[in-house]
Amino acid sequence: MRQLECDAILFDLDGVLIDSTNCIVRHWQEWAAANGIDLAEIMRVMHGRPTVETMRLVAPHLPVETEARLFEAAEVLDTDGVKKIEGAARLLNSLPPDAWSIVTSGTRNVATTRIRHAGLPLPTILITANDVTQGKPSPEPCLLAAKRLGLAPDRCVVIEDSPAGISAAHAAGMQVIAIASTHAGYELNGAEAIAERLSDIQIMENNEAHRLIIRLRRSYRLDEIPKFC
Repeated sequence: MRQLECDAILFDLDGVLIDSTNCIVRHWQEWAAANGIDLAEIMRVMHGRPTVETMRLVAPHLPVETEARLFEAAEVLDTDGVKKIEGAARLLNSLPPDAWSIVTSGTRNVATTRIRHAGLPLPTILITANDVTQGKPSPEPCLLAAKRLGLAPDRCVVIEDSPAGISAAHAAGMQVIAIASTHAGYELNGAEAIAERLSDIQIMENNEAHRLIIRLRRSYRLDEIPKFC
């Protein structure tokens, strides 16, 4: 059983705490069809990135700020298929409010709508695309979460599911546990551990040197990628 220690945990949202894949893909399909954009190219770059950054990569000729606002407005009204991931509520409710944060590339309106719809607790510290000038893979979102939690970055562990999120966490000086939910294990380069699912993670409080002990019932290194990846 692998173990990491920290003072706080920064959770990504989509793909880690909630499953919103069908909803997200549906909106990108509609946007791609309306604008003549290759959906495969969108899917290649969109995971972990803010909508506006994805649009800049795949359609720099469009007024992407306006397009992103319209995209967000449609997403806020659509929770069809959005559901919490097994173990998410149990894990979040077991943590002290000042020992965790959600750091997402989505906007605040979309994030809070999905969190509430999934029946998960809202964090005291929620970092969204509205709070930063650069989204993942920039370290800015992770660093801002650590700052608002009152912690040094190296006292935080990030739980992510995308290469962009892993890059952001490492650039911020944080360790990462990757969940192989939206990406194959071999794509999650650099993560300190890879878990097959969120429910493989156990968190306990320790009032001595560190407040939280994270244990993984099953974890993998990149040199021992399991069949599911």
